[in-house]
Amino acid sequence: MRIGVVSDTHLHCDDDGFRMLIEDRFAGVDLLLHAGDLVSPAVLEMFAGREYKAVCGNMDFDSVRQVLPERIVFQAGRFRIGLVHGWGGPEGIQGRLLDALGPLDCIVYGHTHVPENRRRDGVLFFNPGSARDRRGAAANTIGFLDIGDEIRGTILPV
Repeated sequence: MRIGVVSDTHLHCDDDGFRMLIEDRFAGVDLLLHAGDLVSPAVLEMFAGREYKAVCGNMDFDSVRQVLPERIVFQAGRFRIGLVHGWGGPEGIQGRLLDALGPLDCIVYGHTHVPENRRRDGVLFFNPGSARDRRGAAANTIGFLDIGDEIRGTILPV
């Protein structure tokens, strides 16, 4: 199973560049995840026809918060994956997420705009960075999770 992952798109309207990114870079994925801060519900419309899961973030409009949960836990193969945006400063975010979500195989998150693909205490912490608003990161990035006998994360520049 291959999962495409984006976060922190911060789009206020339909965006042709982001739509093309979704169509081109995520062609053939089994599932698409958005880890929050879509900002506008127009982002969800760009996922039409695809299987996706998304959570709201701290910058999302009320119209997004009304339709998306703050967190999701789901099964992918034999692995339990948590999807959440994140909160607070970047220091200690992984500990806060682990405390809030409990024991999982993988926690997908956003909020920091900085890509992360690291195991800690048996959990893969995976942040794809931001596809459209890199802030302190070196580049805009997206991610992939490949699920087989194990979970492997990959982060790529846009």
